[in-house]
Amino acid sequence: MEIKVSTEQARVPVTVMHVDGNIDSSTHERFKDRADELIKEGARYILVDLSHATFVSSAGLRALHGIFNALRALQPDANLTDEQVKKGISEGTYKSPHLKLLNLSKDTQTAFKLSGFDMFIETYTDRQTAIASF
Repeated sequence: MEIKVSTEQARVPVTVMHVDGNIDSSTHERFKDRADELIKEGARYILVDLSHATFVSSAGLRALHGIFNALRALQPDANLTDEQVKKGISEGTYKSPHLKLLNLSKDTQTAFKLSGFDMFIETYTDRQTAIASF
């Protein structure tokens, strides 16, 4: 797996992680570590481009959840308590303002929905729309 990083300017600076290869049990730590480095360097809004990642395993989903939590811890959502965010996730009314995904494969999209991640992380198929959503 290879990860290329770029920055796009929307309303806020958006860090785009272009993943080339699957995020699975052998690569999820490298993926999460790279995201953690970016966050440490100041990234607060991350778009993960999965155009070249045909598969994201449960380990990859855990890594995405860890990134979601790391970003949320640095910038808690205005006027929302942890309890309100949890309630919003379970009701499908809360979406992360800090982490979004682009171009999930059909298999990854299925896993994403079955795991409930679609309830709090938005996905896009158009790069410009995804960037503009931040």
